[in-house]
Amino acid sequence: MKKNIKYILGVFSVLFLTITSCTQETYSLGDLTAPSNLVINAVIAGQDALHPNGDGSGDVSFTVTGDNVLAVSIDYDASDSVNLVFLPTGTVTKKYTKLGLNTYRVTVVASGRGGSQSTITKDIKVQSNFSPDPALVTNITNNASKTWIVDKSVPGHFGVGPWDPTNVTPSWWAASINEKVASANCFYTSTFTFTKIVASGTFSLTVASPDGAFTKTGSLANGLPGIPGSGGEGCYPFSGGTSAFAFVPSSSGVAASAPSTTVAIELSGVNTYIGYGALQKDYEILSSTPTTLYLRVQGTETGNAWYLKMIPAP
Repeated sequence: MKKNIKYILGVFSVLFLTITSCTQETYSLGDLTAPSNLVINAVIAGQDALHPNGDGSGDVSFTVTGDNVLAVSIDYDASDSVNLVFLPTGTVTKKYTKLGLNTYRVTVVASGRGGSQSTITKDIKVQSNFSPDPALVTNITNNASKTWIVDKSVPGHFGVGPWDPTNVTPSWWAASINEKVASANCFYTSTFTFTKIVASGTFSLTVASPDGAFTKTGSLANGLPGIPGSGGEGCYPFSGGTSAFAFVPSSSGVAASAPSTTVAIELSGVNTYIGYGALQKDYEILSSTPTTLYLRVQGTETGNAWYLKMIPAP
């Protein structure tokens, strides 16, 4: 018995010495000083004494500087909710496409060590002037009124690819002929009437969706009333609506040499869409003729571009 007690005491002694002899590690998060002295430098293209809000191109070059800054994200217009875009170099050029003189609140979030962050805002006034090609206006509106539908009779009438100014094709997926007839025929029965109001020089879009509005996720980020916040791809009850629209320079950054007109249809309000609802209100016109209209728009998921081929309604 005495031998057992001595053995147990010996074991505890070894354990105690082992534990007390271990080197204790000390960890530190380091300096958590948040970014400071942030400055948003905004240079509006063509800005001078005679043109304080720029030359009408809508181009603005941004450079963000500050101390202890490791990463920068920017939102170009806080009035339509904050949507931060990462700036790898802290420098970027943005084209504002809303016509006329408009004020935009730019928000920058700078990140420092350990996840520390600082935020700064800046208001800028930008002039955007634009006159679309008269032939394009004629193709889409017939200089009066013209109704369009999605062209289910051709492959690729609906497609998806990256929202990328250098890749203007539905490279990820393209619909086959009559792809959605069985699952979401409202995609083909909805009509979209573009009207040129000659007296005022403005434009309007009227949407009729007798069988509901088609959406991929059931959550139309552009705010169509009555569409549920979640759900799978399908047709959702929607009574249609009318809103103004304008022809504006494309905001996708697509190059003039790309297969695109570099012009977009920008919708106003919350009760219209073209083909299907999307994150953006700008539907870029890739091509148009009197009998065809090819569009792309940022999809219901950030980073996706959706493609639509349309024809005049019979």
